[in-house]
Amino acid sequence: MNRDRVVRISADRRLRGPYTAGGALLHTLVPEALDARPGSVAEHDIEIRTVAPDLRDRVHARRQPLSAHRPRAERILVPAPRRTLRIANGVAEFVRDHLARTGPLTVELLDYAEADPADRELVAVLRRRVPRELLTIDTLRRTGARRGPEPTPAGHDLRADELIAQGLIGPRLGAVPRHREHGTDPRRAAEAYHFATQWCLEQGCHHAVAELGLRGLTLADPDAAPETWWGLVHDTAIALGALGREDEAERVLMEARERTTSPLWHSTIAYTLAMHATRHHDPARRDLDAALGWVNTGIALCGLLPDPAERAVKLGFDLNGRALIETRRGHPDRALRLVQQAIDMADRDLPDDTQPVHKMVLRANRAQLYELLGRTTDALHEWDAVIAADPAYPDYYIDRGNLLYKLGRAAAAVADYETAMETGLPFPEPYFNRSQARFASGDLAGALADLDYALELDPGFAEAHPNRAGILVALDRYEEARAACAAGLSLTPDDPYLRCVLGQVEVAAGHHDLARDAFDRAITQDASMAIAWACRGDLAFKMGDLPGAVHDLSRALELTDEAAAETPALLFNRAMALRAAGREHEARADLERAGKLAPGDEEIQQELGQ
Repeated sequence: MNRDRVVRISADRRLRGPYTAGGALLHTLVPEALDARPGSVAEHDIEIRTVAPDLRDRVHARRQPLSAHRPRAERILVPAPRRTLRIANGVAEFVRDHLARTGPLTVELLDYAEADPADRELVAVLRRRVPRELLTIDTLRRTGARRGPEPTPAGHDLRADELIAQGLIGPRLGAVPRHREHGTDPRRAAEAYHFATQWCLEQGCHHAVAELGLRGLTLADPDAAPETWWGLVHDTAIALGALGREDEAERVLMEARERTTSPLWHSTIAYTLAMHATRHHDPARRDLDAALGWVNTGIALCGLLPDPAERAVKLGFDLNGRALIETRRGHPDRALRLVQQAIDMADRDLPDDTQPVHKMVLRANRAQLYELLGRTTDALHEWDAVIAADPAYPDYYIDRGNLLYKLGRAAAAVADYETAMETGLPFPEPYFNRSQARFASGDLAGALADLDYALELDPGFAEAHPNRAGILVALDRYEEARAACAAGLSLTPDDPYLRCVLGQVEVAAGHHDLARDAFDRAITQDASMAIAWACRGDLAFKMGDLPGAVHDLSRALELTDEAAAETPALLFNRAMALRAAGREHEARADLERAGKLAPGDEEIQQELGQ
């Protein structure tokens, strides 16, 4: 194919922030798409407006969650770090489809060493998901370039002013704060960094927030500009915590405790430290007792706030945090009372047209607690209300869909999963969940397609590998199943289900010793896994180990509910082992029991007739 089209772009985050390279690429392709096929741009509005914010005046926001229409102070939902992967996948699909229509493109990428992790992730996804015959990305080193003399502080001021006068967002995420940093006014520099951290945090670019925020904090003065200083403290600590860098976040927060006497900010610090102790990325460092102490400090401080509306939000937030801790401590009933207290305050003290995101989050947490307590009707009612409040927020469709699936309403669950696909960025969860519903209905090909796509979106999505391997075994595609097991075990080497599926693959290949080892390891990792005992029992029968077969199949039956669909087959298989061992009376009893559970099974009836 013709490779005449070449674009050369820089990835230096110090120019236009976390998506310097991605934004430049989209500035090349999006105008073409708007002229030729504007619908393709509308399909990817969220990701294009994130990666190339200065195209926002040309790319209409088709999908906007509730928070997009609220003041910044009310936007309390912080995107998870994985949002950048969703963004990258959406951009990759736009680029792939566009180049399939317009022809191949070569991107010469300069300054890759200075790229933000979000841009690096995007480049990796583009290389993985866009065929090389459509897109080639070559990283180049600058040669022969000479930098001009370093501007004076006044020159940095002038350059920052010129960039701001352009009215663009991109430079304000990279070049502007750095020029301000080297200019004459630390206060304006801190403000520039705070603008960048606010924007990046809302997009989920946590690496950028952490870097920008730490630089901004060296310039911020809590006495001269306390709001700017606090904004940098808040954004930086949130980003560092989201990245699993809790120790750094806590240093920022502890230093902040020394520099402010604001009870409101101290309450936020206490809440944040409580969440670190609750959710620490290292399970060994989670401390629910310490978390409870910190959150209680926040509650005590917020309870003293004089304004009822402010108290309803801040105290409600902390009560909600304590509810999470109580849930982790095994007290969902206490957690529900705390969330209800927060909801009651919001209903009483907040005007109907304010803080809708806060109110929605509280109701979502109440839905989760209702479900945990077995109050599924109440939970479903809450999820309906939450989704009605923000129909453009995809994650809640997943939550409601999961509940509907548990209630046996598979079609309604699938409808929710598909709505999540339509309203949100590409992410694996709805496809993984739909695959389970498809598998249960006998649609193995559809289930496999969903799992393949989930892993295309995120090869590290560990939950998909066991299910995919199991489906491949059911389809007699054993070598592919073996490869799926290997891929999954590289991510989760202790996954008992993968070990069990691998054992089934080895049985089919006639490698009985390898199969036995796989089943042994599965049982060692999870002795309550009935299918592993059943598979090892079947293998023992094949190998002539009748006592071992009876033992393992008996254990599988102990772990399986009498009404389970697997029970007749387990009884039948144990009966065959018992009969082969000369224990006819016990074999007959198993067959009669199996026959009552599955009266239409011809094989069971045939054996009963002997």
